[in-house]
Amino acid sequence: MLKCSTSLWNADLANMATEIKRIEPFSESFHIDVADGHFVPPLLFFPDFVRDMRKHTSLPFDVHLIVDDPLKWVEPFAEAGADWITFFLNAGSDPVEVIQAIKGFGKKVGLTMQVGDSLDIFDPYWDDMDFLTIMGTKIGIRGAGNDPTTTDRIRKARHFIDQHGLKTQILADGGIRRETVPGLYAAGAHYIIPGSLMFKEDPVEMRKWLASLDK
Repeated sequence: MLKCSTSLWNADLANMATEIKRIEPFSESFHIDVADGHFVPPLLFFPDFVRDMRKHTSLPFDVHLIVDDPLKWVEPFAEAGADWITFFLNAGSDPVEVIQAIKGFGKKVGLTMQVGDSLDIFDPYWDDMDFLTIMGTKIGIRGAGNDPTTTDRIRKARHFIDQHGLKTQILADGGIRRETVPGLYAAGAHYIIPGSLMFKEDPVEMRKWLASLDK
């Protein structure tokens, strides 16, 4: 069954606690983008936000570090309540050090595959990788359409994971629409990261529709 790590970027930010409670029954985790205004232009979410929202749900927090120096942010977000921490290989920190730091706090490790990335850049990290977030759009852009390479990248990653018996789960992020989700699931995504698809639609009907993709 396709799972949901629902993006809080698309929630009603003025009523976040209420939004979390409303969507919690229909999600397996919550996705929290963290952007520093350098790696990408937007500024998004911070440790105190995670700490305050942690009081309102027991679901895992999937913190996506879209920042220049992820190593310095591992400890603040781990202590604030992140359960999974995902980062970019080209973000300026030594990936091995970031992975060791995340694991040192007992958190799950994720890496991000951008549009244009080759699967082989992840070869040194598969044994440590709990999640691979595959971007369907260029980072830092909300509401963009799905890149045509996305399903092929998911398909290749899923084949590699299954072939090698790896634990890594694939999250599809960006361009999550009614018309794109069936293809992402068929290609092998374990999770989607819905935003408006969850918050702007009836979440009950949304999950019924996702369940229908298994038939």
